[in-house]
Amino acid sequence: MVSDEVTRYTLKVELFQHIEKLGLQQSLFPASNEFIDKIVRQLEDITPTPHPLQSDYLPLLFGSWQLVYASRGTVVTRQIASIPDLWGGIKIKRVWQTLVADSTRKISASNSADLELSFLGEWRLQANGHWKWGTNKKTSTVYFNSFSIQATKPFGLSTWNFPELKIPVLEFLQKEAFWVTSYLDQEIRVGRGASDNLFVFRRE
Repeated sequence: MVSDEVTRYTLKVELFQHIEKLGLQQSLFPASNEFIDKIVRQLEDITPTPHPLQSDYLPLLFGSWQLVYASRGTVVTRQIASIPDLWGGIKIKRVWQTLVADSTRKISASNSADLELSFLGEWRLQANGHWKWGTNKKTSTVYFNSFSIQATKPFGLSTWNFPELKIPVLEFLQKEAFWVTSYLDQEIRVGRGASDNLFVFRRE
């Protein structure tokens, strides 16, 4: 409906304005913003893709998405926040997720973060895994089978080239988590974890 399209546009403009005011560091650390959460809930109520994992909508999921808001932080930012002495010493440069078609009911997922550490330069962390789902076209099971770390600009020296250290996760150690894609359009995507942590992504 036209009214829904206008409402979605208005809500998204408002959403991005408030996220931009927070700034990247604050928007990704564990500190929920009730106003932003309320806007997201309103968007979820009028999502144009109620079944985002349906084959017709899968192409909308694929690509690179920048994480712009996490209501309770991320695995990485929660760890940083738990060590107050390091709060001012670590700067988040970018956090993003790349989704690529794998099979009919499977998507390859790569979660990446670029961090700047005092005295140690810039480093990239990455977790690689898959989304799987069955008859439910909104909820998927996520698991990661490898992690990697790489110094992209060690000690601030862009001329140095450190190899990527990749750490595989043995199958019996791989843990699964539920992931709900609660909103999806051409520009933004919203996901919720098992603990109802809210994640807002913007297409890059």
